[in-house]
Amino acid sequence: MLPTPLHVVNEGLAFLMELAGPALLAWWGWSTGQNTAVRILLAVGAPALAATAWGLFAAPKATFAVPLVAVLAVKALFFGSATAALYALGRTQPAVVFAAVAVANTTLAELDRLHRA
Repeated sequence: MLPTPLHVVNEGLAFLMELAGPALLAWWGWSTGQNTAVRILLAVGAPALAATAWGLFAAPKATFAVPLVAVLAVKALFFGSATAALYALGRTQPAVVFAAVAVANTTLAELDRLHRA
């Protein structure tokens, strides 16, 4: 179990990462589109899809209770797509950092939840 201050910091970081994911997908979508209509579609659609999947399956109060492996799969897709978006934008080092932080944060959070249960 994480000490309370580390637990609070890790949960705060998780929240920031959950906000950054859709923002990165929106940035990628806007930068990728060839015209305004496609830009808007990608910049709105990609984050909406990611946020919907998160809310349905991975959020602390998700709509559907699914096994841990499914939650982790959704989180991997969510953070993986945000990492891929950063990489596609030519931001290789930030993509690596984002991925590493996502893995460390998710690992700590899940281990902490197991020990708190």
